[in-house]
Amino acid sequence: MKKLFPAIQKLGKSLMLPIAVLPVAGLLLRLGQPDLLDLPYVAAAGNAVFANLGLLFAIGVAVGLARGNNGAAGLAAVVAYLVTTEGAKVLIDVPPEVIADAAERAAQLLSADYKSAAIMKMSVPAGLISGILAGNLYNRYSEIRLPDYLAFFSGRRFVPIVSGFAALLIAALFGFGWPVLETGMNALSEAVIGAGEVGLFGYGLLNRILIVTGLHHILNNLAWFIVGDFEGVTGDLRRYFAGDPTAGAFMSGFFPVMMFGLPAACLAMYRSVKPERRKAVGGLLVSMALTSFLTGITEPIEFTFMFVAPALFAIHAVLTGVSMAVMDLLQIRLGFGFSAGLFDYVLNFNKATRPLLMLPVGIIYFTVYYATFRFFIVRFDVKTPGRDDTEPAQAGAVAGAPDEEAAKYLAALGGAPNLLAIDACMTRLRLNIASRDAVDEAALKVLGAAGMIYPTSDTMQVVVGLRADAIAADLRRVAEAGQPQPVTPSMESDRIGEQSLAEDKLHSLLQALGGIENVISVDARGTRLKIGVKDARVVDDVRVAESGLRGAAVIDAKLVHVLAEGSPAPIARALNLLIDAAQADAV
Repeated sequence: MKKLFPAIQKLGKSLMLPIAVLPVAGLLLRLGQPDLLDLPYVAAAGNAVFANLGLLFAIGVAVGLARGNNGAAGLAAVVAYLVTTEGAKVLIDVPPEVIADAAERAAQLLSADYKSAAIMKMSVPAGLISGILAGNLYNRYSEIRLPDYLAFFSGRRFVPIVSGFAALLIAALFGFGWPVLETGMNALSEAVIGAGEVGLFGYGLLNRILIVTGLHHILNNLAWFIVGDFEGVTGDLRRYFAGDPTAGAFMSGFFPVMMFGLPAACLAMYRSVKPERRKAVGGLLVSMALTSFLTGITEPIEFTFMFVAPALFAIHAVLTGVSMAVMDLLQIRLGFGFSAGLFDYVLNFNKATRPLLMLPVGIIYFTVYYATFRFFIVRFDVKTPGRDDTEPAQAGAVAGAPDEEAAKYLAALGGAPNLLAIDACMTRLRLNIASRDAVDEAALKVLGAAGMIYPTSDTMQVVVGLRADAIAADLRRVAEAGQPQPVTPSMESDRIGEQSLAEDKLHSLLQALGGIENVISVDARGTRLKIGVKDARVVDDVRVAESGLRGAAVIDAKLVHVLAEGSPAPIARALNLLIDAAQADAV
């Protein structure tokens, strides 16, 4: 479970890359419609993105899962996806009733049409599986070394090859198993849609609860891209833009919450701040409220009360579920290409069903949220922005140049040695850390972080808003460059010179790493040992700590980071000597 949860989280983060292209697809598709600009080629351009969403998922998921987000994994995913879909198309058996009583030429056209419809329906699941396959194969084989006569195909060039062959198995499963797969997809859709308002309430409730861990992306992908079928197009979001009049049930309920409810929560927080601090807090709250109202991005607001008032967040989750059910009862159908904000509401107004009826529902939600938040904040002294001792950062404020800001983030996160991996999704930094104790949460809040989450002992998420990806890029650059960082008390303990180990401890460390035969390379970086291994699964992090080091973190299947008390250069030299000696003895 310790390794499974971070893997699922990484998949959830990876899904955001292909989803990020949907706003431009929805914008082009709508602008090209007769009721707007009436430009068919613009509509066709937008529809092309939706038609190839499976391929985009394959590329995005593979790149997101691959070590270093390397583009070679994306190429491998394209190969895997094409092999899967085209191979399955040949193997799919056309039911006799589809071509019954048709002439030879007509039978061929009907058969081709049936297979194309099947491929369209399976495209998103096939894309997800191809992306997961290619991303993991990249991590496993991107550094493979082949014999000299095949050396051209070593390393990253090997990944698309092995991905193509592995995808043959998926093609066979999809092709021969299509009747079973189609039956399963139809049963899932019927069960979810058949649950009606109860099912929609559960979806809305879970959507908000799972936002704590970032796993709501996986739930959304099932609802928006897989559930339901309209002329071969699956998923609530895709069906909505394809013209399905019943689509939108899994999107409509978010509009009252994001456009009215959470901005009202911001107003309640503002009114609950002491008058002398309102000027300092007002800019932050107005920015968060406008972001939610215009774009539907809500995490910066939710993280202001998620942990300081869990009961309030639970009420928010319940109200989201209620909104989903109420909008369905009123037969209001709204959709979005990005999220439930004003931009999407206006853009898709003419495609919506009873869109004006959402406004009175929104006004009711504004009133309910304001009253609920105001009562809870005042009655229970909830420490929302401006009510605690921390001076909140102004929205959009950047302390100096990007590198200077990144250096401050780096210091607050415990310095470069404490960051084993740096990534980001839409609004969060997603980090692998060596020690939670080295993180200065107060400093992160001063820098503008809305909240921190620790899904596991060695992973961390920092909610920083829509600039998350830019901050992560600056953070990686500063960490790799080793630029001077502001010193925090938590970093002082790292500056204690070099660390070495007695010979018995060295052998204990090797045993904890799976034995000397499992160790490929050892390199000292800062206060970390970067150890290449044949199989990271056999590494015992508990025994590593018992050998005199601070701990170990498995980065991927063939790389382990071991954190030392100081510079581990002497340990690296000693381990390399032992490895060289063992290799010489083997020869």
